[in-house]
Amino acid sequence: MEVCRLQVVASRATIRCRRIINQSSRPLLQCVPMTFVRLDRGVHMQSITTNMQYLSNDSIKLKVDPNTMKLDQNIKKPLCLMMIYMTAKPKHVLKYADLYLTKDFDVISVSCTPTQLMWPAMGSQVIADRLLSFLESNSSEFTHPLVVHGFSIGAYLWAELLVQTPRNKKRYQPILERIAAQIWDSPADVDEVPIGAPLAVFPNNKFLQNIFRLYIRAHMKLLHNVATKHYMRATEVYHASPCKAPGLFLVSKTDPIGAEKRSRRAAASWEQLGIKCNFKCWDRSPHVQHYLRHPEEYKSVLYSHLEECGVLKNSR
Repeated sequence: MEVCRLQVVASRATIRCRRIINQSSRPLLQCVPMTFVRLDRGVHMQSITTNMQYLSNDSIKLKVDPNTMKLDQNIKKPLCLMMIYMTAKPKHVLKYADLYLTKDFDVISVSCTPTQLMWPAMGSQVIADRLLSFLESNSSEFTHPLVVHGFSIGAYLWAELLVQTPRNKKRYQPILERIAAQIWDSPADVDEVPIGAPLAVFPNNKFLQNIFRLYIRAHMKLLHNVATKHYMRATEVYHASPCKAPGLFLVSKTDPIGAEKRSRRAAASWEQLGIKCNFKCWDRSPHVQHYLRHPEEYKSVLYSHLEECGVLKNSR
């Protein structure tokens, strides 16, 4: 009876949710011409793929080989890989990217749509594969530190990249060793997908949130081999991270999506592996809004961590 009920829910919810989501979601993945846009603050943004944007203070026009993901120019600055939360608006991406752009970093923002999250083999895993190809093809050109800064579901997207690395350690471990620091702001676990995804897609519509939540739960229950097993595997690899860069966790006690207890569990697992971890937990702060609510403290904690990792010097 339980399965029959879920099938009915999934059938009804799938039709409506897919129609709504697909109206706003981009294609699953495609390479696009490197379009060049100058933003208001003087930041220059270029599309590498539909899910990867390159941001820089410099007016440089890059070209990428869509087959190898190799750039036609060397990256001459420290680079931050920013794993963005789902449905983040460009102005919010720029606000977080500015934390690094003001320190003379370049930034690559990596995003994931709801459709890509729900169908990993055609979505999130492909994005992770392209990002890994980008890092591998350009790794010899990285003469400055690499930093990973992720938000919410961006932790899962990064974990999908990590899943691929143990399959060929000789090939991929040198890439991970180039990462000097990692920062995780409100990282979301597989158990929080039914909580967080509806809020991200329909932030102001509780009715549609409830429908989408029913759909996600049915999707994860009925399509275990299509979706859920990939989420679970990514979570396992995230906790047993092959990336040994020191980690900073930024969470709050009132965030139901990026739950404090799960980040503490991840930090404990990392410390057992010899990964140094710093932890900041605010008493009250919404999901992925810690910087908006506590800007000075957020910057202080972030830059202190980057200084400890040797990425920044005299940053304040």
